[in-house]
Amino acid sequence: MLTQLPGFQDSVHDSQQTFRALLNALARPGVPQAITAAMTPPAGLVPSCAAAALTLIDLETVVWLQPEIAPSVRGWLLFHTGCRFTNVLREADFAFIPEVTSLPDLRTFCWGSPEYPEASTTLFLQCASLSGGVPTTLQGPGIQTTIRVDLPLPDRFWQQWQVMTTHYPLGLDIWCFSEHQVLGLPRTAQCSHSSEEL
Repeated sequence: MLTQLPGFQDSVHDSQQTFRALLNALARPGVPQAITAAMTPPAGLVPSCAAAALTLIDLETVVWLQPEIAPSVRGWLLFHTGCRFTNVLREADFAFIPEVTSLPDLRTFCWGSPEYPEASTTLFLQCASLSGGVPTTLQGPGIQTTIRVDLPLPDRFWQQWQVMTTHYPLGLDIWCFSEHQVLGLPRTAQCSHSSEEL
């Protein structure tokens, strides 16, 4: 069954295009980037997120899967990447979160260490759309002045994000995926959320 869901149709071109999109998403926070790889992902992954997984994950990678994720995702990732899995959030190099409404507290992931800030967890968040949420203003490197996003993320996410950025260079880098797009939230991005709860 797994072999009926192959990876990239053109592994070289698709992985290169996806990698560029992922880099551009972090370099230009808040600006959606297209991921054009043609593929049939397993149930539980949108095409853009599946393409990112095949581009970044390998035998040395430790992955955490949100419990709500479809069982087919685990087998597909194992078949195509040979990655290892963990149930401990702080051990994960990458965390897949298809249900953002039950997103774990950001403090439960690894933020890296002063010596190795890059040794932190990278989050893959899946959203039905990259818009439709409460407006949030971002500023920081890669943003000329400010940029407004309206990602459909819970208010507590932005509350925790504001706390996290005070610990820079420690922190998390996040990619938000919709069907064929990705939007980056690097740890350098500071936010101003308009919810009355903040």
